[in-house]
Amino acid sequence: MTVSLFSEKAGEVNKFLSRLYNTEFDIPEKKSWEKKYANPVDIADIIGVYIDNIDSFTLNVWVSLDKGVYIHITDKNGNSFIKYLYERFPY
Repeated sequence: MTVSLFSEKAGEVNKFLSRLYNTEFDIPEKKSWEKKYANPVDIADIIGVYIDNIDSFTLNVWVSLDKGVYIHITDKNGNSFIKYLYERFPY
């Protein structure tokens, strides 16, 4: 399970991750970031923070739960996707 962040604006990924983890990240020029998760339910945290702050960032979030399948997370599908995570992976 993978979460990928992309932005055309330098510093935007750093700004988002710094807010998410409440610490200063040192990747100011990177325009992308990817993290693999062993427990898919852990992805809900990053999606929740993104949805709650979507107007504060110029950022795209993509999630892959199955090999080769990517889902673009938006303000329209974010909450439904979090519910789906808990239904599909109830452990």
